[in-house]
Amino acid sequence: MSNPLGWVGRQFGRKKQINKPMKKAVILLSGGLDSTTVLAIAKNQDFECHAISFDYGQRHKVELKNAANVAKEFGVKSHKVAKIDLRIFGGSALTDEIEVPKDAQESDEIPITYVPARNTIFLSYALAFAETIDAFDIFIGANAVDYSGYPDCRPEFIKAYEGMANLATSACVSGSEKLKIHAPLIDLTKKEIIEAGVVLGVDYSLTHSCYDPKIENSKVISCGKCDSCKYRLKGFEEAGLKDGVSYKG
Repeated sequence: MSNPLGWVGRQFGRKKQINKPMKKAVILLSGGLDSTTVLAIAKNQDFECHAISFDYGQRHKVELKNAANVAKEFGVKSHKVAKIDLRIFGGSALTDEIEVPKDAQESDEIPITYVPARNTIFLSYALAFAETIDAFDIFIGANAVDYSGYPDCRPEFIKAYEGMANLATSACVSGSEKLKIHAPLIDLTKKEIIEAGVVLGVDYSLTHSCYDPKIENSKVISCGKCDSCKYRLKGFEEAGLKDGVSYKG
């Protein structure tokens, strides 16, 4: 691994709050590699972390168990699981009877695994959660480098949502404080994300990334061929590390 300690410290180092109560933050936690790294970053920056996960009818619902385990590992202050049924709309291989593409070639087209408006919906729930606990910081694991090309993972989207959020809530309108959407992984490769997580103490064997997992003898087996698996495996390979999850074959 290429000595990540220096850049991790510069980019994600602690923000000491001398003689001040810890600031609260809401973390969107799927149980995946990116969101777990983001939780580690928020924790390292001395935020009091409140996690929110989503049971939205996803094919890979097993990730919720990973989210619970990650939340416990990091000792979050609270962990909410919001149940919403995006299967009523479908339109995605993750929420509809559509086969998850395997070994797909790179393309400029938005893949069928994109879930329409998912991050907009998730951030709106996180915003409501933040408002009820007087939090002005929301963390999301959006990434625009090693990713599948989803439109709601781009910096423009995060910036636009933050602007909307600061028009939409009681606390922000009153002018007491501005809400910040943190997307610390937005410009990082999977290799860099994994390196940062390792420095911050993330056990990636607790996480789940596969879009089309199978259960064999009560064990979750990742397919290794969907986009999410391929980006994950590429990141570990480039970081010179072994992935701790099980893959088919």
